[in-house]
Amino acid sequence: MSLESLELARLIADLASDKKGESIVLMDMRQVSPITDFFVIISASSDRQLKAIVEHIGQETKKRFQLHPWHVEGTAAHGWVLMDYGDVVVHGFLPEKRAYYDLEGLWKEAPVLVRIQ
Repeated sequence: MSLESLELARLIADLASDKKGESIVLMDMRQVSPITDFFVIISASSDRQLKAIVEHIGQETKKRFQLHPWHVEGTAAHGWVLMDYGDVVVHGFLPEKRAYYDLEGLWKEAPVLVRIQ
């Protein structure tokens, strides 16, 4: 089964929500960045929760669609994890790291398609 990048991004947002991810934002990057189509930005209240969210996303995308991230960078213990699925890039943050990197502010021209508090 083929999966469109917007469908994948929405699925990832839902998977993060399943594990109680906070302030989930799906941004449409197609008009503002040649690197990827969508960002999914997620906050977690602890490094354990961030680890659980990232693992859940990885397990479910593999189980449902045999899809693995091309690259994973960072660790939950350091407060930031990036999962690169090519057309969809997932940023998982602890709140202080999210505020520091301020991706929503940096890419404020990108439309927000989904916002889950």
